[in-house]
Amino acid sequence: PAASIAAAALLLATAPATGLAQIDSTHLRPPGWGRALPTISASGSGEVKVAPDRATVRIAVQTEQPTATAAAAENATRTTAVMNALHRLGIPDNRLSTAEFEVAPRYRYGQGQPPQLVGYTVTNSVVAELHDLRQVGQVLDAAMGAGANLVSSLSFYLSNSDQPRRQALTEAVARARGDAESAARAAGGALGPLVSMHVSGYGTPAPPPRPMMLARAEAGMAATTPITPGQSTVSAHVTATWQFLPPR
Repeated sequence: PAASIAAAALLLATAPATGLAQIDSTHLRPPGWGRALPTISASGSGEVKVAPDRATVRIAVQTEQPTATAAAAENATRTTAVMNALHRLGIPDNRLSTAEFEVAPRYRYGQGQPPQLVGYTVTNSVVAELHDLRQVGQVLDAAMGAGANLVSSLSFYLSNSDQPRRQALTEAVARARGDAESAARAAGGALGPLVSMHVSGYGTPAPPPRPMMLARAEAGMAATTPITPGQSTVSAHVTATWQFLPPR
């Protein structure tokens, strides 16, 4: 009997430790151990409206003459006068750029007759970048007074959108988390740690150019052109995933 007891004790002492650990650990595993934890995903958007502080104006000089040379010469004279007028308003050369220069023939069409060339049209478009919105009306008036006869677009934008963009992102995250918390409570549990987050649509969409009147100088303009920049919208969108903590 003593020998049998000693042999049994020796057998237990030499049993693999891993076998004992596996047996013991089965009593310590929580329900669902080894399976992926459930998650909750939600999306949110945020928007912030801010007043723009920059503007671009596209102004053109359009001339018509029987020959291309004459039309180009007249256009050059008038465009130079427009540029000088803008310089007098304090707009430097590095904020003025040529957007388009076009020479196009003009035809007269008659019923049953071939097109007849009657002259040429030359268009020279200049874009002015303005850092002071109070200058927008002044630029339009000065340019038209100096010989510009076409204003094709006016756009407003933000020079720095970092702060409003982050504010919009904060709002988007708060909305996504609020929805996720509501869903977790409705399911009888709670929201756990954040698993992942994706940011999209993050930024300031450039506002489309506002079409201006295709006005000729002879049509006349107001003594001071009123301009209202309105507001720009800065937006952000997020999709986030959190762990779902089931009820205990």
